[in-house]
Amino acid sequence: MLKTIAIANYRSLLALTVPLSRLNLITGPNGSGKSNFYRALRLLAETAQGGVVNALAREGGLESTFWAGPENISRRMRAGEVPVQGSRSKGPKYLRLGFAGEDFGYAIALGLPAPSNSAFALDPEVKWESIWAGPSYRPAAALIKREGPVIMIRADREWEPLNLQINAFNSIFHQVADPQATPEVFQVREAIRGWRFYDHFRTDSEAPARLPQLGTRTPVLHHDGHDLAAALQTIREIGDSAALDEAVSDAFPGARVQIAVQGDGRFVLEFHQEGLLRALSAAELSDGTLRYLLWVAALLSPRPPALMVLNEPETSLHPDLLPALARLIIQASGETQVWVISHAAPLIAALRKHGDCNLVELEKEFGQTKVCGQGMLDAPSWHWPN
Repeated sequence: MLKTIAIANYRSLLALTVPLSRLNLITGPNGSGKSNFYRALRLLAETAQGGVVNALAREGGLESTFWAGPENISRRMRAGEVPVQGSRSKGPKYLRLGFAGEDFGYAIALGLPAPSNSAFALDPEVKWESIWAGPSYRPAAALIKREGPVIMIRADREWEPLNLQINAFNSIFHQVADPQATPEVFQVREAIRGWRFYDHFRTDSEAPARLPQLGTRTPVLHHDGHDLAAALQTIREIGDSAALDEAVSDAFPGARVQIAVQGDGRFVLEFHQEGLLRALSAAELSDGTLRYLLWVAALLSPRPPALMVLNEPETSLHPDLLPALARLIIQASGETQVWVISHAAPLIAALRKHGDCNLVELEKEFGQTKVCGQGMLDAPSWHWPN
């Protein structure tokens, strides 16, 4: 389980360190930085997929993601005695991302390359990376460190260079994750690759989830939801079938879901509702009903991940469905660390009734995202590797 997430110099997140628990609720008013927090976590996940440079390019390039305000806001600026203004930079600008779990921690710094004649002169480079043992970084706990193309591995009390230089646009996970030579890199990479993100399932008339699809065993719902029927049938056969029935009836009393298999192997969702003489197909369901069933398939996965992130799961759902969704999320958090990013008051209220819900309320002060009520002594221990 992740214990801490740290982000520095990414859009409104100048210096954000957030403590984590099993069930985490990230909320705040519009414009407080919830979307930036979510996107920064997606970038962190891309380091293990080999796509962090492309992901930054889709955001307009590294330079456009840097914090746009001054490095420091003085007391007089906060008091309005002098205008908010910048000062001479103290060093190179880096986007820094990191997390610490119960066993390992990881951090990466991305910066702009030195001027060159390359056509890719605007591509960001990995300036340094580090993997350490334990929930917080200490030089003595470091296991792997990378500065530019050079990777060093701790061997007893000494550092030994790895006989390999990697490209500046690749993270260490791209070429060094060998289960024998570098088991720490391999373990952290596989942990990050196991994270799941669900963000705005399609429910329009042409949405893949509404159409019959060829079905195979599907323990993990795809992020676009096209394999909804197969995922529900997989839960029925090798997962918690009783929990599936309970989740459906909790939101729609008297309703049940079945999956029919056509002669050509296509799976069709059938939604039986009390009072109706025939089952409704996925094409006939309302956006809210279909989206709720998608969340059921995601949260009751027979192969629960270490981390699942739900971005605004309340979208298109009637407020009456949100307590049932909250109960489903709480149930999933028993086996999976769950992050919910939301501003829906009914969902927030229902999740907060759970005693172990970690509320992270974001706010903006002078354009900078902060955790409400978090003082210097309240933030979890975090030190960026040098």
